[in-house]
Amino acid sequence: MTLYESNYIRLRALVGDVRGLAAASVSRTPGDVDLHLEPLEQSPYTTILRLTYLFDAAHAPIAEPDLEIRVYHDARLAEASRCASPERHPAFARIRGAVPATLGERWRRNMLLNKWLDYCAERGHRFVAAPAP
Repeated sequence: MTLYESNYIRLRALVGDVRGLAAASVSRTPGDVDLHLEPLEQSPYTTILRLTYLFDAAHAPIAEPDLEIRVYHDARLAEASRCASPERHPAFARIRGAVPATLGERWRRNMLLNKWLDYCAERGHRFVAAPAP
């Protein structure tokens, strides 16, 4: 649970209150790839988000790491519940590879999220949630 608490704190620093997100947003910062955030599902107690970089590719943009994050509002936890193909980019493969496979895929996803949220904040990414209607 400590890892999920840390993810929540880091996500909150990057996004603020995710309950205020009404539409997809993009964070642009000099010297880094655009960071895309999209609310997928909202309920009183949880919000599910998609957070990804979109890399240019010849045929179509590549989303990496393509993370689905479930935020538990009352418990103040954030869990990377899904990660699609995280090893296409060597830097993300190194981050995931640094966590022993014996700890399980869920732990690896959440360590990736934790380190990536830190990295995004260091690069200057921020999202500003619009007030909920």
